Amino acid sequence: MKPPLPIALTAALLASPAGADTLVYNANGVQVDGYGHVSHFHGFVIGDDGKVVRLVRADEPRPQTDLQIDAGGRTLMPGFVDAHGHVMDLGYSAIRLNLTGTSSLADLQQRLREYAAAHPEAKWVLGFGWNQELWPEKRFPTAADLDAVVPDRPVVLERVDGHAILANGAAMKAAGVTPATQAPAGGEIHDGLFVDAARGLIDPAIPKPTQGEMDGAFAKAQEILLGFGVTGVGSMSTSLADWDTFRRAGDSGKLQVRLMSYLLGVEPLKTIPKPTPWLYDDHLRAVGVKLFADGALGSRGAWLKRPYADKPDTRGLQFHSDAELRALADTAASHGFQLATHAIGDAANAQVISTYEWLNTKYGSDRRWRIEHAQVVDCADLPRIGRAHIIASMQPTHQTSDRLMAENRLDPPRLKCAYAWQSMLRTGAKLAFGTDFPVESPNPFPGLSAAISRQDVNGQPPGGWYPAERLTLAQALDSYTRGAAYAGFAEDRIGALGPGQWADFIIVDRDPTKLNPQELARTQVIETWVAGKKVWSREPSAAAAPERGK
Repeated sequence: MKPPLPIALTAALLASPAGADTLVYNANGVQVDGYGHVSHFHGFVIGDDGKVVRLVRADEPRPQTDLQIDAGGRTLMPGFVDAHGHVMDLGYSAIRLNLTGTSSLADLQQRLREYAAAHPEAKWVLGFGWNQELWPEKRFPTAADLDAVVPDRPVVLERVDGHAILANGAAMKAAGVTPATQAPAGGEIHDGLFVDAARGLIDPAIPKPTQGEMDGAFAKAQEILLGFGVTGVGSMSTSLADWDTFRRAGDSGKLQVRLMSYLLGVEPLKTIPKPTPWLYDDHLRAVGVKLFADGALGSRGAWLKRPYADKPDTRGLQFHSDAELRALADTAASHGFQLATHAIGDAANAQVISTYEWLNTKYGSDRRWRIEHAQVVDCADLPRIGRAHIIASMQPTHQTSDRLMAENRLDPPRLKCAYAWQSMLRTGAKLAFGTDFPVESPNPFPGLSAAISRQDVNGQPPGGWYPAERLTLAQALDSYTRGAAYAGFAEDRIGALGPGQWADFIIVDRDPTKLNPQELARTQVIETWVAGKKVWSREPSAAAAPERGK
């Protein structure tokens, strides 16, 4: 729910003189300071430009400002910055067939049956979120499984990691795929399952969404993000159509979440040849290029140095030769873009590290190259990440979601440096946390909980999974705010509440510094503010109404 600003606040802001400041006071302010410590503050002054003028401590006299807002003693924090998310996919996943959490193949089939019956007008049935690892049988579904439910129109269902799609017979026919069709390099086909590069055989046949559908999906995504207190996003795999959608929202004054966009591959550079300046009062910027070195662990597309423990005939999928990846990275870097490269398996991570080491010799070591996920890293390669000044863009809830599957896919020596947050920090690398939404929920609080406990929201496993990799709350919160902003060259604008930074903040229902991990995971956002204006509220709150300064 996103109600408008309270009438009293709106009227006061409209009537306030130019240059008026607003004081937010009586807050239990919590954030990480520039030294990596949790710090507390009582309030802050917001200028009429929506930026923080200064913080106020509890022992200071209340500053005199034209407008004053009593936070009512509630906990206030900087808005979260999700370093890695898929904004448009989040919107689509919310308005299409939702298969997240399906407990079995039969459950998937029942949801498909009900959705198809409720949407007879849909020429294609599109869905997202299934994960066979959550099913008792743990086998991948097949085209025949879909045809048994919907045989008369195309059905395409995307796996939760986005690295595989399942197509029924009608969808394969529409795409011109036959039993004789061969998988391209970097992809595989198995009984209607199209993994990684093989998706390209089906995706072009799927009808493109209209502008109206894209605008609606983006609006839904923003609503979801703001409801979880996410005010900034590293928007990964941004297509030109996605970029145009963001621009339309900006042009119409509807862009609320701040987006650091990473273009999908080097093809968009023909249209956007260099990083853009910040647009729409620091709400949008094209800052980087997203590349892929391998697939995902769940679909066995992650590229490993040694075979999978549960499928010894494969090491996963290598997307590019060393020369190809270096050429792609060099093209993006030569245009001035930052690189953000997906790498999950230890072989893929080693390849990306080598590519960035080479880039450093040509462009210097201050370009903030990023590895997205860095999930399974050879312990011998970890120190290279810090030495090369690489940012590890990681997702804590992947560890809790993947734990049992990872134990099947990998042997213990490889698990030692998997999802290795504390070891990553010890190398000198910077951490940037996110969720990879919609693969995971964009809710940052389960991520904070996982980061400090190595346990899921139910406290499993007891004692934590490889507990030496746990972070302190300060380290985890820093990675989800300042670290994620730094990863997008935005640390001077967002990620903290300090002089000159945007007054992007949230009010939550509990103090994260006083909770056990499971309580932390259940924290709820009450209000979300961007540039000093309330943009989302769980319920209308009179406490947010300002008073005239005294």
